[in-house]
Amino acid sequence: MVCRSHILICNGTGCVASKSPEIMAKLNEHLAANGIEKEVKIVKTGCFGLCEKGPIMVIYPEGATYCHVSPDDVEEIVNEHLVKGRIVKRLLLGDKDAEDVAKSLENVGFFARQQRVALRNCSVINPENIDEYIARDGYAALAKAVTEMTPQQVIDEIKKSGLRGRGGAGFPTGLKWQFAAQEVNDQKYVCCNADEGDPGAFMDRSVLEGDPHTVLEAMAIAGYAIGSNQGYIYVRAEYPIAVQRLKIAIDQAREYGLLGKNIFGTNFSFDVDIRLGAGAFVCGEETALMTSIEGKRGEPRTRPPFPAVKGLWEKPTILNNVETYANIPMILLKGAEWFASIGTEKSKGTKVFAVGGNINNTGLVEIPMGTTLREVIYDIGGGIPKGKAFKAAQTGGPSGGCIPAQHLDTPIDYDNLIALGSMMGSGGLIVMDEDNCMVDIAKFFLEFTVDESCGKCPPCRIGTKRMHEILERITEGKGEEGDIEKLETLAESIKQGALCGLGQTAPNPVLSTLRYFRDEYEAHVKEKRCPAGVCKAMLNFSIIPEKCKGCSLCAKKCPVGAISGEIKKPYVIDTAKCIKCGVCMDSCKFAAIEKK
Repeated sequence: MVCRSHILICNGTGCVASKSPEIMAKLNEHLAANGIEKEVKIVKTGCFGLCEKGPIMVIYPEGATYCHVSPDDVEEIVNEHLVKGRIVKRLLLGDKDAEDVAKSLENVGFFARQQRVALRNCSVINPENIDEYIARDGYAALAKAVTEMTPQQVIDEIKKSGLRGRGGAGFPTGLKWQFAAQEVNDQKYVCCNADEGDPGAFMDRSVLEGDPHTVLEAMAIAGYAIGSNQGYIYVRAEYPIAVQRLKIAIDQAREYGLLGKNIFGTNFSFDVDIRLGAGAFVCGEETALMTSIEGKRGEPRTRPPFPAVKGLWEKPTILNNVETYANIPMILLKGAEWFASIGTEKSKGTKVFAVGGNINNTGLVEIPMGTTLREVIYDIGGGIPKGKAFKAAQTGGPSGGCIPAQHLDTPIDYDNLIALGSMMGSGGLIVMDEDNCMVDIAKFFLEFTVDESCGKCPPCRIGTKRMHEILERITEGKGEEGDIEKLETLAESIKQGALCGLGQTAPNPVLSTLRYFRDEYEAHVKEKRCPAGVCKAMLNFSIIPEKCKGCSLCAKKCPVGAISGEIKKPYVIDTAKCIKCGVCMDSCKFAAIEKK
């Protein structure tokens, strides 16, 4: 029987946490109750991207996109939409009064400015069904490579595309493959870095959850190009859904003969295995990752020799991250010229960002390189909540830096971000508003680096610890003259002396905030004042007598009894008792409490 309706429902991690499996179970129940279970097909997909609106459900052929769906909404959706043919407008994403609901998804600014290449199949196919991937030209690129192209032609196509590694520094992918291909050895390896460790980053996880076969296909293409028959995907154990779907995809690909011996009837053989990481941030660094795969403690190695010459088990190895691989099949199918036509002169293609922080539309976006930060934050991200002012955006995670408001119109690409004191990194983008303290932000990221340092080299192990101690002192109101200069000296020493890229970039959040927000550091040190009102040690809460109505609500809410007074007369705060929790300010209905 041909299904008259298809229901696509997100089953990425965020939506699973918001009960999408329960929603699917309810759908099956109510479809059966109405006798239409054979007329409607339910497809569990990967992430749609607009995580703030999840769980998301799209019903075709109408194209109606429902957001914030709960299990309690299912009966209404089935009865109204699927039985009676009436759209449930209260749940619609976008214009609820639009005559053509099929355009509702495209009309939402979050989707309208995106161009999906790496995410092309996420939210479209069931990631646990290889047939749906094949129906979307899956494994056609691998077939083309092994039956119509030489390994060198594959490498040349990747080089012409201009694809740069999406996992950090942006090294040219084709050049990396070329280095490994020209090495003569009895064994070579292809590795995938899925050890996504940046705070707020979930790009690679979403690709693995929504389109795992694209990574397997790309790794097989890479294996053919460099002369390897074995691949490893290093994925963190904290990604259970991604791991499960990868295992399913590998089993399916082996069953179909797309992994294993004599792929497509040729002499080319290639297989993939999974290795689970324990969540160590340093294992995102390529040599530490390979050391971990070998069963040793994940610590970086000195370079040269580089992995393309001596990598996994001292054999020639290439390592790319998930997003980089996700672009490979489309480059071979559509051509290097097509891919190179997207983006900027030195940064080709698209880039996936996990957008979070103080922004209305948190989620996953894929944009052409060269899109401005302003477009991402305001046109796609929907701006800052409550109309507050944009202050900065942190790109590149703990290895990146903060970009201030004066650079909102800078096109996002590898070189521009480095010029601004930040970096592309894997693609985390944290938005901050006027209420964020940049000294506190720098301390947060440095604390993360201190905790995650492998400890192998003194500049990273000791230097970042000393920097964090200075920042702690500053945010506690104990900063001293010369502390800012000490931070700069330590930062430069660590950048020059650390063993690996993670240590070398660890000072970036401090250096970038010093570059653009030095006045905040000076206010903390010289005036013992936090301009954003975040650092508790420097805060004082007080009641404005002219505004206080004497309602006593603040006194009732105070957890330590630091507020006293008489009804209908101004209350007062005992600063000796106050723990600076801010409950009084949040509960006051007359804006009579200030912090300074």
